Amino acid sequence: MNIQVRNLTLEDYSDLTQSTKEAYDNLLGTWSVDEIKELLTIFPKGQFCIEVDGKVVASALSIIVNSKKTNLAANYDTITSNGKFLKHDLDGDVMYGIEVFVHPNYRQLRLGRRLYDVRKELCEEMNLKSIVAGGRIPNYHNYSNELSPRQYIEKVKSKEIYDGTLAFQLSNDFNVKKILKNYLKDDKESLEYATLLEWNNIYYEPDLTSNSPTKRTTRLGLVQWQMRLFNGLQDFYDQVEFFVSAVSDYGSDFVLFPEFFNSPLMRPYNHLKEIEAMHQLATMTDDIVAKIQEFAITYNVNIISGSMPHLKEGKLYNTSFLCHRSGKLDSYSKVHITPNEFKYYALNGGDEIKIFETDSGKVGLCICYDVEFPELSRILADQGMDILFVPFMTDTQNGYTRVRSCAQARAIENECYVAIAGSVGNLPHVNNMDIQYSQSAVFTPSDFSFPNNGVKAEATPNSEMVLIADVDLYLLRELHEYGTVKTMKDRRRDLYQVKLIK
Repeated sequence: MNIQVRNLTLEDYSDLTQSTKEAYDNLLGTWSVDEIKELLTIFPKGQFCIEVDGKVVASALSIIVNSKKTNLAANYDTITSNGKFLKHDLDGDVMYGIEVFVHPNYRQLRLGRRLYDVRKELCEEMNLKSIVAGGRIPNYHNYSNELSPRQYIEKVKSKEIYDGTLAFQLSNDFNVKKILKNYLKDDKESLEYATLLEWNNIYYEPDLTSNSPTKRTTRLGLVQWQMRLFNGLQDFYDQVEFFVSAVSDYGSDFVLFPEFFNSPLMRPYNHLKEIEAMHQLATMTDDIVAKIQEFAITYNVNIISGSMPHLKEGKLYNTSFLCHRSGKLDSYSKVHITPNEFKYYALNGGDEIKIFETDSGKVGLCICYDVEFPELSRILADQGMDILFVPFMTDTQNGYTRVRSCAQARAIENECYVAIAGSVGNLPHVNNMDIQYSQSAVFTPSDFSFPNNGVKAEATPNSEMVLIADVDLYLLRELHEYGTVKTMKDRRRDLYQVKLIK
């Protein structure tokens, strides 16, 4: 599955119309081609859609209005000027949402949240005061004989009644400012009632006519995973989904799991030699990756799936899979194999070193031992890496110290962020995976804009938990140009070079 959030074009009109009919059971009509043309003419960057596997299945349309000249509590036809959009004013201060819908067959993918997120980003980028919309309450007709609209809304807020539309809007930080009567003609489900909803832009600067964002924050979610035995693959999926859901609820852009975090699934093969058990685990990898891809799409978060054994052309690799929330899949195989990995599992080293473009920055992957080789991270830094993710597995504090110390050095010397995540606890009945030691952390460069000790955040040692940390990618740009020292720029390329051979 491939998911893309982008601006709407006129070529999308056919898909848009069909998906609108499906979303509303064809009860509320569709947009005419002339109306869509007009929106794309007056405010093209305010019209968004989501394409899934080449088909537009969701959309968000909007205009900008001047809150001092426009009655925001007016009905829908007045706000939209009956489809002529005469109230649109590029010099206005409020974005008015005139449409959001998701095709019913795709609602489990939480696409509505993505549309709301891009609207909020545009609102901040344009330095608008707020986003306002009239929100339908389509379940109200089932309660209208016993509850007033106000009572109904209060019960939805308290979760005594479920209204999918209103509940979704509330969960996306919109507040109900007023109840609107006769808002949308022929809306029999809502009995033509609606809520006047508002989301406030906390970065709004009333004295600025435009706004260039001065920060680009990416939120990282690190899972410090407790090794535990599972009754089967579904139990493992449930535990993974629990953490993905929890980290997604905090609005994270990435989830990082540890190296070989699925090794408890080798328990049924503990009677076999270690290499045979690892090969059995590798037979599950494709199914596990497919399931994690589903989680990435459903929970709208990029997932670095730790690492897992991966069979490729008869050879066994230690591979990390980057499951993009767009549905795209990337992978990286550990380049440097430890003596232990070779002795027990005959693992092969990967031979590809590259960064990955994501919707939240350029990222690199190293797996545990890899981070102890500075050349690898330096090559990634030269390719433009913003964040280096390092899933690891260490059994002793000595091993952990090597990973941590080297990871922190990589952050300083490459002027990037480094996130490390490992497992904790004990794992009986799985040979060679007995004990774990971990303290997951996020490291930064060392300069005035960053923490004095170069540690953005760190977990409690040897405790299962999630670690959430925000990193500002614009600070890296400033560091590259204006840092106290400039380790990337000040290299003596006339004396030495680190370069990729193949």
